[in-house]
Amino acid sequence: MDEFFKKFNIVPKNRKLYETALSHSSFVNEHNLKSDYERLEFLGDAVLELVVSDYLYNNYHETEGEMTKVRASYVCENANYEYMKSLDLIKYIKVGNGEVGNIKKAIVADIFESIMAVVYLEEGYLKAKEVILEIIVPFIKDPNITFFNDYKSTLQEALQTEKKSFSYETIQEEGPPHDKTFTVVVKIDNVIYGKGIASSKKEAEREAARVALTKLAIIKNEK
Repeated sequence: MDEFFKKFNIVPKNRKLYETALSHSSFVNEHNLKSDYERLEFLGDAVLELVVSDYLYNNYHETEGEMTKVRASYVCENANYEYMKSLDLIKYIKVGNGEVGNIKKAIVADIFESIMAVVYLEEGYLKAKEVILEIIVPFIKDPNITFFNDYKSTLQEALQTEKKSFSYETIQEEGPPHDKTFTVVVKIDNVIYGKGIASSKKEAEREAARVALTKLAIIKNEK
């Protein structure tokens, strides 16, 4: 983590807190430690949303709905994963033996939030804001980078226009409590149009919606 601290001019007060932010429950359980990253992730998610909301409000003149969509694109699993890659922090994540070499994207994304929580706790809001904006704003300003994440809303809008009914259904849930995998399907007029598999129901629903949108686009093109 030293390069991260140097990059953002941070002198860590409590390195153990950063170690906690980098520790998945599988690692914690194997080594009989007290805490994993999940409580910090909860806080970090809120800090990220506030910083990005503040930035969008003060720099863009979009409607509430449009800002909500933009924020969702840059505070989401795909975006957080890319931030971690850009910072070269994935190598510091601590997981159990079963996860080594194959760390899930969702875990990487969550740990970005937990790290930002520690920055907030140790350095205060203004420093956390500075760090977060330095990481995220270049992605927002780069027209070649998008983290489209609003598949569910796009699907809902398209189906409302056509007056079609749709629903999401969890058809499978497997794995231990700390590492579950969910399989969700989206049905349109009781016909399955998409299936998603992810480590959270929310992400599985998004993936199912994305697949459904792809299928609907193919049908439209064929016509």
